[in-house]
Amino acid sequence: MANPFAHILEPLDPQTPEHQYYNLTKLNDPRYVRLPFSIRVLLESAVRNCDEFLVKKEDVESIMDWHHTQTRSVEVPFRPARVILQDFTGVPAVVDFAAMRDAVKSLGGDPEQINPICPADLVIDHSIQVDYNRKSDSLQKNQDLEFERNRERFQFLKWGSKAFRNMRIIPPGSGIVHQVNLEYLARVVFQREGLYYPDSLVGTDSHTTMIDGLGVLGWGVGGIEAEAVMLGQPISMVLPEVIGYRLEGAPDTLITSTDIVLTITKHLRQVGVVGKFVEFFGPGVAQLSIADRATIANMCPEYGATAAFFPVDTVSIQYLQQTGRDPEKLQYIADYLKAVGMFRDYSDETQDPEYTQVVGLDLASVVPCCSGPKRPQDRVAVSEMKTDFNTCLGSPQGFKGFHVAADRHADSVEFQYNGVDYSLSHGSVVIAAITSCTNTSNPSVMLGAGLLAKKAIEMGLSVKPYIKTSLSPGSGVVTYYLKESGVMDYLSQLGFEVVGYGCMTCIGNSGPLPEPVVDSITKGDLVAVGILSGNRNFEGRVHPNTRANYLASPPLVIAYAIAGTIRIDFEKEPIAVTAEGKEVFLRDIWPTREEIQSVERQFVIPAMFKEVYEKIEKVNERWNSLAAPSDKLYTWDPKSTYIKSPPFFQGLTRDLKSPESISDAYVLLNFGDSVTTDHISPAGNIARSSPAARYLTSKGLTPREFNSYGSRRGNDAVMARGTFANIRLLNKFLGKQAPKTLYLPTGETMDVFDAAERYQQAGHALLILAGKEYGSGSSRDWAAKGPFLLGIKAVLAESYERIHRSNLVGMGIIPLEYKSGENAHTHGLTGRERYTVNIPSQLTPRMLVDIKCDSGKEFQVVMRFDTDVELTYFQHGGILNYMIRKMAAH
Repeated sequence: MANPFAHILEPLDPQTPEHQYYNLTKLNDPRYVRLPFSIRVLLESAVRNCDEFLVKKEDVESIMDWHHTQTRSVEVPFRPARVILQDFTGVPAVVDFAAMRDAVKSLGGDPEQINPICPADLVIDHSIQVDYNRKSDSLQKNQDLEFERNRERFQFLKWGSKAFRNMRIIPPGSGIVHQVNLEYLARVVFQREGLYYPDSLVGTDSHTTMIDGLGVLGWGVGGIEAEAVMLGQPISMVLPEVIGYRLEGAPDTLITSTDIVLTITKHLRQVGVVGKFVEFFGPGVAQLSIADRATIANMCPEYGATAAFFPVDTVSIQYLQQTGRDPEKLQYIADYLKAVGMFRDYSDETQDPEYTQVVGLDLASVVPCCSGPKRPQDRVAVSEMKTDFNTCLGSPQGFKGFHVAADRHADSVEFQYNGVDYSLSHGSVVIAAITSCTNTSNPSVMLGAGLLAKKAIEMGLSVKPYIKTSLSPGSGVVTYYLKESGVMDYLSQLGFEVVGYGCMTCIGNSGPLPEPVVDSITKGDLVAVGILSGNRNFEGRVHPNTRANYLASPPLVIAYAIAGTIRIDFEKEPIAVTAEGKEVFLRDIWPTREEIQSVERQFVIPAMFKEVYEKIEKVNERWNSLAAPSDKLYTWDPKSTYIKSPPFFQGLTRDLKSPESISDAYVLLNFGDSVTTDHISPAGNIARSSPAARYLTSKGLTPREFNSYGSRRGNDAVMARGTFANIRLLNKFLGKQAPKTLYLPTGETMDVFDAAERYQQAGHALLILAGKEYGSGSSRDWAAKGPFLLGIKAVLAESYERIHRSNLVGMGIIPLEYKSGENAHTHGLTGRERYTVNIPSQLTPRMLVDIKCDSGKEFQVVMRFDTDVELTYFQHGGILNYMIRKMAAH
């Protein structure tokens, strides 16, 4: 059907009438200028895509009337301009696409119907590990190992780039997905098929929000949802509330963007922004570079919001210029955004929209800080780090406690490393990693780290050799300006050699620690520390042997590495004592903002970005020489342990079956609060004693060949066995951390996979009990696919992380939520009951359903299908089944 808003189409430039745009100001609606800028992006998408089928005129009205609809859980469709993927989540997406082609063919349809309609970019950045560090050839060796381990996955992805239209793959060794997005992939404004429209995206990584710092609206979704968008489906979303975050003042000269983002993260966690947009405004925004804004937007998942938006202003256009974007594009980007009322002047208060709520921060109040030891929102001022850690040592086991007896706080273990005597104690730093797109995208903190390293070396300071130091930049540009500015040599001398271009330590690819270090930690049961410039520090994520992990700016990572311990007060204690006996304090080597900016102005230039990105798709010779099949249907190798046809579509019929009630289900796992996707589906190393290890051993692999869970996401047999395999899993049935559960019929303690398999063989349905924030952390579709393969029919929790709940829906698992003020404790549930969930034939969003237990308890819960579209997916058994039936019918 013709677009009912065609009358507002007009040329942006009368000289090029073939290029048009939907001029939203011609709607002549006074409500438009009061809308938050992020909501204007949703409105434009709805207007442009209005076909009275997937997007209706009433959807446009709902968005325009946001000031009234925001609190009513009104569902609207959103068609992002593009999709971005990384390889951990991208491989299973391409596996699903390949399997969907097979399924469409088996139902009599055309398999080539399964093809990305929406442009998709996949950046390979999650596979490289820190196997080698502190040597000049570390980068080469790590990249060699990356290819050796992942050749099969890379061949499969290369097949995908040829078999599917509209899919571009950025080879390994190029950088981190979000930084490459910021510096290269972002269009800001699209010019496509004769239309100008705002760039927007969804990505299969929760930190997709980083691009919001450049004024491109984007957020993370599950791989399952992203696949539907790639196939042309709009995302169905509840129109969000928008929290206006007003920034004012200017930061102190010693403050980094990391300090600002950790402060904002803690603040917004306290405000409560889950499921909402945050939009930044106020005069303080002009004090922040795009790199600073991107750092703040990157940690949006850590403060729980859906998006963290900085509308485009002149600073954004200057950044596009600095990163070597085409001048002609810069012109139409600015012209379009001004014409459509989406260009921001942060000093002009008359432009301020009306927000749901306004909160704010005076940047002058920010102090140097870290976050930890187990959660990114637990900010600790650097001046309080020593005291805070000492308190955590003795506190009960929890987010801020390790339950170490008071008489053991001074314990230490002597060991030898390379023939020299050292000792480790509680709080000793064993990993120091400058890593993650959160910070390596920001020249100010990277050059700050380099200048600090220079001053440290000049004063004769060093880092103990057993500490695993590493530098993993988010793009080749970083190495370029670190070398050109002369600080790279000093970083190398301190042990911070470039070890690879990828996420590395931030996602748990930290590689092995030296054996004497591991032995000492184990022998003394020590709370050893990892310090990293990342965005996640959940327990068990960074490394199995670092029980405490702190997020910090790159300069602070180096500072704590030099100190060798977290138990130091930098104000009062020297960071080190020189060979001559001189005490050196952190303030003696800390660079000022003015020093950093001077170097940045001189050395971070457009030519660098152009040179690096012009050859990004061709520069990796190993990738270029990789042979891959060219058939349209993938030929599955039954011997492969990386790529396997998933069982999701087995037995799929054209006809729908009505949903069934869940009868007499057992509880597989009984959890408390904040169970993360890292607990549900770990990305790190495969433990030798795990069910996944036993499976790989049965296929003839040695432990050296296991690789990580993240790298094996294309194999459902490994991933099902890896589900709930995190060693830090705390299951109430056991009362201690272990990747195990009780098999309730006999009371045996078993690996979770083995118990689930026995339940399935006996024909028993399963569910999970959980507390608040179930599924927080990374967007990880295997955290829903894994439980589906274990036979989980429903999860009953107090609340859910947004992306994880939608992933459960996408796999046909029912997210049930206790009514407000109720939980397992108020209902007296032990988890040993058997549960019957009555699913009525007529379903409505967020309806109440009845649960009956064999103990006689009965209560009602909310069935968290939030929209009619989600109900449709559930009735089909999941979103992919729905898409296959739809494509097979064409």
